[in-house]
Amino acid sequence: MLNKSLRLIFYTVNAKIGVMDFTKSNDKERAYYNQDFSPVNELLRRIRKALISHEKLNINDLELFEIFEFIPNETIVYITLFQTGNRYNRYGSKRSTFEATLNRDIEMLLTSKRIKDFDIVNENSCRIMIECGYDRVPIKRKFLNTERFDNGRFEPGVSGLELRKDGISYYYMPTDAILLSHMGLNKAVETLAKRSPIGKLTNKISERVKILLSSKDYEYYLFKSRAFITFKDKVLPLYRGNIRFTEFDRDVMYNQVVNSSEWLIDNMYDDGRFLYYYNCTDDNFVDHEHPSRHSDNLYYNDLRHCGGIITLLRAFQLTKDDKFIQSAKKAINWNISITKEHETRWGTGYYAFYNQKAKLGGTGVLLTALMQYRNISGDKSYDEYIKGYVRHLLSRIYDNGEFLGYYIHPLYQDGNPLISMSDAERKETFSFYYPGEALLGLGLFANNFKEDNDLVNEVRRMSEIALDWIIDERPKIYADLFTALPSDAWLMQAVEEWAKDEHFRKENYLNFVFGDANTMIKKTYTANNSPYIDFEGGYYYNYGDHFYPDGARSEGLIAAYYLAKELGRDELAQNILNACKKVATCLFHLYNSEENTYSHLNSLRSVRSIRFKATRQWVRVDSVQHVACFFARLFMAE
Repeated sequence: MLNKSLRLIFYTVNAKIGVMDFTKSNDKERAYYNQDFSPVNELLRRIRKALISHEKLNINDLELFEIFEFIPNETIVYITLFQTGNRYNRYGSKRSTFEATLNRDIEMLLTSKRIKDFDIVNENSCRIMIECGYDRVPIKRKFLNTERFDNGRFEPGVSGLELRKDGISYYYMPTDAILLSHMGLNKAVETLAKRSPIGKLTNKISERVKILLSSKDYEYYLFKSRAFITFKDKVLPLYRGNIRFTEFDRDVMYNQVVNSSEWLIDNMYDDGRFLYYYNCTDDNFVDHEHPSRHSDNLYYNDLRHCGGIITLLRAFQLTKDDKFIQSAKKAINWNISITKEHETRWGTGYYAFYNQKAKLGGTGVLLTALMQYRNISGDKSYDEYIKGYVRHLLSRIYDNGEFLGYYIHPLYQDGNPLISMSDAERKETFSFYYPGEALLGLGLFANNFKEDNDLVNEVRRMSEIALDWIIDERPKIYADLFTALPSDAWLMQAVEEWAKDEHFRKENYLNFVFGDANTMIKKTYTANNSPYIDFEGGYYYNYGDHFYPDGARSEGLIAAYYLAKELGRDELAQNILNACKKVATCLFHLYNSEENTYSHLNSLRSVRSIRFKATRQWVRVDSVQHVACFFARLFMAE
């Protein structure tokens, strides 16, 4: 057995590129997942048999050491049972041999009151996971972090944390991040405080954590784990509690677009709204941003609703299946039901009014959805609404070209239309994303609506003023809204659309798109500049961040590809396309497939949806939208 101090892994810094070089360790980790796991398949088959027969497990003939790296009396091993409709049932122990450890886990699972709730005989119903710790090293609490790639790094889903006091250990397993929908060190500490004796002292989370952090009685250990789960008659190796995608695959991408779009349809309400939010862990619809809303008055967002429409339209483009167009029309009709009107100098304007607000983005994304629907379906029945939304958007362009973020806001001017606004009110209600959404809708109108030349010409004239302002002036006036990782994918898509007109191929517009795309690519993890093999294709603000598998930004990246292609910049287009494929492979892991929904309370509801984050088990209509729309455009780029 290696000396514990020798098992600490120290990483070197490559001064030339300014980031850490993890090539050797990552190559070794990837090789691990390429080995033959048939011994684990047999192991889990025998564990199931032992749970059914109540007989002792015998594994002496199985070659398992290289797979699990078991260390006597140190390695923690958990067996967990999953079945849709039930909370998982698990037990962990450590004994002098691997076989004795597993038999202890089986014994304790069989004595649990909930064992009768699991149909262990049925491998299609009850899934079994084995998780075995390794690389256990002591760590001082003050060195624990989630920002640096060093020996104190706690990485959600990859790292486990052990508290030890008076010879007794309390564990937060790496897969707890998936099972509990966690994404940070704080949640791990809170969970351990509850599982330790401190949990009996108070029910207040903050007090538990305070007691734990002030205590000098606990030792801390970081560790990793190897985890495998059954799926029907197979066994699946897990990384970060998830199945792994290692290569870009067009079929995977296509299926995720179609299946997630079908999930949106299957979860539509009769009035045309989508299921806005779903918590896979708890099988409920309580939005983490609006947790106090009553079940009969859950929060809904009209902008994200329009994103659902756009998703269905993208799915139709791929499949030509009429159900997507029909459902998109049903969803559009809900938007029509929340439409209000007012007079503008171009005639009657229409705007979306919801949650006591009329947002620029609410009408902007609605216009985008309607124009895409019109272009794809040929249905011109909404033309009067389209022109009305256009007139409203034009009325929200300020004298200098700045788009005004709101037409109605309950906190300003007693909820009356914001016709005349002070400079302070303009700045307080400015939205970073709304102008790009509006300009995309206006661009689609200008390029495709041939039935009203006068209005189209006015749109072209005023949109140029608005584009000049947002490209040149916004960075100066609203510099504090910009982040290290570019985020205005809507504006990138808008410039792509406007550039179909040669008059709008201004160098500053193009430089904005390609500059942001270049920064996004630079701030994307590569195969060997992080210690985690699923980081590749994930974005970061600062090197060392937990990776961001971000579909929304990726829509901007694929827009940059199409723009480069339109301009004949083939080498640039190919470089961006290659980056998009890396990003897509990372995003594959957010899809809730049959294989990886084992931890969900109701996997029948969650399957085919797309989550926010790698370990967070939250789904929202836009978490589906952004990934599916990026995938659809990337699929059509090939």
